[in-house]
Amino acid sequence: MALGIATRSGRPMLSLPRFAVADVHRAAALSGTILVVLHVLSLLADPYAQLRLVDNFVPFLGAYKPFWLGLGTLAFDVLLVVVVTSVLRHRIGVRLFRAVHWGTYALWPIALAHALGNGTDPSHVWFLVVVTVCVSTVVASVTWRLRADFVEYATARIKEWP
Repeated sequence: MALGIATRSGRPMLSLPRFAVADVHRAAALSGTILVVLHVLSLLADPYAQLRLVDNFVPFLGAYKPFWLGLGTLAFDVLLVVVVTSVLRHRIGVRLFRAVHWGTYALWPIALAHALGNGTDPSHVWFLVVVTVCVSTVVASVTWRLRADFVEYATARIKEWP
């Protein structure tokens, strides 16, 4: 999430040029998506979770902690839409691509709530430290992004161009 916001700003970051920040964002998003898909597929094979294929796509149907599982399913559904529009971004246009990408602002806290409510690690100190660092980073990034003086670098460059 924070990388996406940094990418949107169009600024260099930590000595990386702008294009490299975008590449890091894409690589992190792809890696995260692969891990989520592996998570979903592995749960299909888990006898404790008792998931059916439909539970991976239709929220709140699962037998085990249906609310918390449903949040994970909802986040997965939003992720699928974001991935599809990302792949098709050159065909669907910038406006629709950006509108759908705003959905990640909902996806992230929903996925976090799923992890806190359905996960096995929320009582561990290390997990709470990781969550605190992640939440702090995302809140700081979103606050920066939503500030009135936030300037998108690409837009600023176009306005300056003769």
